[in-house]
Amino acid sequence: MQNELLIAILAGLGGMLGWGFADFFVKKTVDKIGAVSSLVWAHLFGTVVLVFFAIFQFLIFGSFIAIPNTLSAWAGLILFGILQMIVYWLVYEGFGKGQVSVLSPVFASFAGLVALISIAFLGERAGDLRILSLFIIFAGIVLISTDFKGWNIKSIKLVNVPGFKEVAIATLLAALWTLGWGKFVGGEDWLSYALFMYLFMTVAAFFLSRFMKVKLSGVSTNLWKFLFIIGLGEAIAYTAISLGYSLTSTVSVVALLSGAFSLPVIILARIFLKEKINHIQTIGSIVIITGIMALSLL
Repeated sequence: MQNELLIAILAGLGGMLGWGFADFFVKKTVDKIGAVSSLVWAHLFGTVVLVFFAIFQFLIFGSFIAIPNTLSAWAGLILFGILQMIVYWLVYEGFGKGQVSVLSPVFASFAGLVALISIAFLGERAGDLRILSLFIIFAGIVLISTDFKGWNIKSIKLVNVPGFKEVAIATLLAALWTLGWGKFVGGEDWLSYALFMYLFMTVAAFFLSRFMKVKLSGVSTNLWKFLFIIGLGEAIAYTAISLGYSLTSTVSVVALLSGAFSLPVIILARIFLKEKINHIQTIGSIVIITGIMALSLL
């Protein structure tokens, strides 16, 4: 049991760091080449990285990834890939419109939604402290999307935070994806499922670019390194969480720790992008991260 917990913690941290670095560099690319082009190229690099992970596993351990042998497995991988592509498309669109240090914590709250849905609909037991942590997360979202003018309650008004709507929808879909993926990949070859799901996500992104008539050419030389880092971070994150879901029964620890990826995003955005947010939104970001971290400790 102790080994399972250690695997879950390491998998969650891998997801947090992988997605955190990826989200930070997404902001650098979507502002230049748009959401769809960034989505296609970054995930193409991520697919290549996952293939190298599979080759590395073969060279070191002598075993290659298992090929799914049922129609239901392939159908599931395709559906999970398409759904995750939609999630990323919405997130990239949101990041292109607003500040990543504000929007990333909102998206990270999908971990709280995972716990909420599990408690409300899937029969998961939860004590008062977990309920309190969920309340803290959603209070943080309200703070991020609210502009407080002075102390007069009549002057409090909701603001249209750029990119918030897209990221909010992506957050709900990501929660549903996480719940389904945790059950789907449990006990299976984690690298195989991560690779094929990611491949189908990349293919779906390419078809999206064709449908929207987005040109994929014209990427400047200085952006390729950022697109590669995004793909690398994504590959590390999906490998880590799929490993955790497959080898441990503590799914909540993996989901909730990986959901704290906004922490490295905020730090990087403040240092390198010089993003400024108001005090209330800063508090909201901290509150969301605190709630997510509290959930992972329960």
